[in-house]
Amino acid sequence: MLHVSDLPPDLQARLGGRDLIVFDGVCVLCSGFFRFVLRHDRAGRFAFVTAQSQLGTALYAALGLPTTEYETNLVIVEGRIHRHAGAFAAAMGALGWPWRLAAPIGLMPRWLTTPAYLLIARNRYRLFGRHDSCMVPPPDLRARFLAGGWS
Repeated sequence: MLHVSDLPPDLQARLGGRDLIVFDGVCVLCSGFFRFVLRHDRAGRFAFVTAQSQLGTALYAALGLPTTEYETNLVIVEGRIHRHAGAFAAAMGALGWPWRLAAPIGLMPRWLTTPAYLLIARNRYRLFGRHDSCMVPPPDLRARFLAGGWS
């Protein structure tokens, strides 16, 4: 598992120690995940970044992930970087009751969850659709996005 401390120092500083969700801003499914977390994150624990933004692209590149096809959301909780089904599980666990009931998905074997996750991820636009452009957060939500976190 990767940690924020494994990232270059400039990226670590830009993250500012926040728990973070990086999502594909044009994907209807991924944007729905963002809206779900935003609605249920009553404590304001998570900050957000779109994958297509300057910061999102820098994070994907630093993690050795493709910067043109964003097939995984990234979720950072308590300095640990999660991806694939583990990202969903980490986010749900951090939201608290009743959403933490979904967190055991992260305990399932990766040989099972990763192919299933990637099957959906690779077909997400066809199955769920896509927006013409990345969302630009309205002024009341901009404080929840890290600087350079939307395109």
